Amino acid sequence: MPPAERRALVLLLSLAVAGHGVRLIASRPGTAPGELELVRTLPGQSPLAHKDSTIALASPLDPGERIDLDRAEAGQVARLPRVGPGLAKRIVADRDASGPFGSLEGLDRVPGVGVSLLAAIRDHVSFSGAAAVAGQLQSLQAHAPGLVSLNRANAAELEALPGIGARRAEAIVRDRERNGPFESVDALLRIPGIKPALIDRVRQRLQVP
Repeated sequence: MPPAERRALVLLLSLAVAGHGVRLIASRPGTAPGELELVRTLPGQSPLAHKDSTIALASPLDPGERIDLDRAEAGQVARLPRVGPGLAKRIVADRDASGPFGSLEGLDRVPGVGVSLLAAIRDHVSFSGAAAVAGQLQSLQAHAPGLVSLNRANAAELEALPGIGARRAEAIVRDRERNGPFESVDALLRIPGIKPALIDRVRQRLQVP
């Protein structure tokens, strides 16, 4: 037999042996010869389980079902009409960074959310963070500094203003008693030690009725 034919025959025999070995490795015990297990998976990670999970996330909402956009994960948010995985991730990222939305108006701050999308999801969303947002606003308002009357406040109230202190507060009261009420906040320049920079600092806290 010529050398070329001999080499070809050896190659064919090698391929046949290799193919038989693959079948022996891939086949499961107890299966018919030639039957292969096409997919091997780790326990709990079967293709069917993954498929079921994907279908559950992609399934349409049930009648009356609502997604809480102040709590839901991106997979659940993506079930909303016209909300894909990308926008769902942006919604969750914005919520994590800036706090709960509290309402559709709050959701509108997310890039990619517009009037038409808000109309499409209006009946399918809820916001459990609304009460929390309202409470935060009320707390901020309760602790927000009020206006101080320049011509009526006593020394203690004036002292509480940033940069005024006890000595300047007493000087303001004495000057007011001697020279009459201040016509404007800028009139505080007549008090020794009060400069324009300090006036600018307290201007938003003072009123001159």
